[in-house]
Amino acid sequence: MLVTILATFAEFEVDLLRARTKEGMAIARAKGTLRGKWPKLSAKQQRELVRMHGTGEYTIADLAEVFTVSRTTVYRIM
Repeated sequence: MLVTILATFAEFEVDLLRARTKEGMAIARAKGTLRGKWPKLSAKQQRELVRMHGTGEYTIADLAEVFTVSRTTVYRIM
């Protein structure tokens, strides 16, 4: 019986945590501050990366090293 009561309190706490999290996210969304992960490169850097790749002088690995990002990020931008 004691374990059942403790489990009920634990479940209640989890429900409270979920509710507070949803409320906080709704407030942040209303303020416009709720965002996902920030991009690794700015729009200007992305344009420069595409331009550099278009010249044919740089490989994907070179571009990744120049902009200090992974090759996957380079491919995603292109």
